[in-house]
Amino acid sequence: MNRPQQQAAGWLDYLKSWALYPLPQHAISRLTYKLTRIETPWFKNAFIRWFADTYRVDWSEARYQRPEDYPTFNAFFTRELRAGARPLEGDESTVVSPADGHISQVGGIDRDAVFQAKGHSFSVVELLGGDQQRAAPFRDGSFITVYLSPRDYHRVHMPLGGKLRETVYVPGRLFSVAAHTVRTVPRLFARNERLVTLFDGDAGPMAVVLVGAINVAAIETVWSGLVTPPPRPRVEVQDMTQAGIELARGEEMGRFNMGSTVIVLFGKDRGEWLDNLATEQPLRMGQALGRHN
Repeated sequence: MNRPQQQAAGWLDYLKSWALYPLPQHAISRLTYKLTRIETPWFKNAFIRWFADTYRVDWSEARYQRPEDYPTFNAFFTRELRAGARPLEGDESTVVSPADGHISQVGGIDRDAVFQAKGHSFSVVELLGGDQQRAAPFRDGSFITVYLSPRDYHRVHMPLGGKLRETVYVPGRLFSVAAHTVRTVPRLFARNERLVTLFDGDAGPMAVVLVGAINVAAIETVWSGLVTPPPRPRVEVQDMTQAGIELARGEEMGRFNMGSTVIVLFGKDRGEWLDNLATEQPLRMGQALGRHN
């Protein structure tokens, strides 16, 4: 792509992103929530077929392989995979991908700054809900951001084993998290509604952040069920140390009802990514990403 073409593509990215600012993002997402849970057979079957054809969904990986097998579109979207479809690579020290998707960014945390895209970054403090003490263990640590496209498997799994210590609901906007908005919306992942989950394990503290987006009509966890909707006006912190929730590497921990982004954080010198990881690289849940120290 030559320079004029790059400039035109850049302006197109900005135009598409600017259109999102005035939209009633939460209202649109609530409508999506209702539409994706309609049980009328002809409607949900047609919706599933259209979606699967449009986004080239691989039915062979799913446990159930017909539209008629799902009570709603959302049940199809959060479909279970057949046994053995996502084997875990490596051993218990291997960090695995928490989801199917593509790498948005991967690398080290620069003091408190996480790289988003050229010209844009956001802070760990704001990502995790604004508390300096909560963010401190990740200073100069490492991160990976995984984008889940509409065609992907939408359950989120543990990159490493760990015991749940705390959850933090952070209110926010619901911008798209597609590539063009990542390139153009400042501090995108620290502005969108999200659920922060903090675990303790062999690698020390680990954060798995489920970031909402427009049409992501709900975020769920395996321990508490539906987290959003509805949106709430303030940060909500839950101490989970007495709940006794411990999840193994590769075990399901949550899901997106419609697609979005997962960000995983490790502390300084506690995780080392593989050398061959690169932006836009496709991932499958269970694929090796690195090792913990």
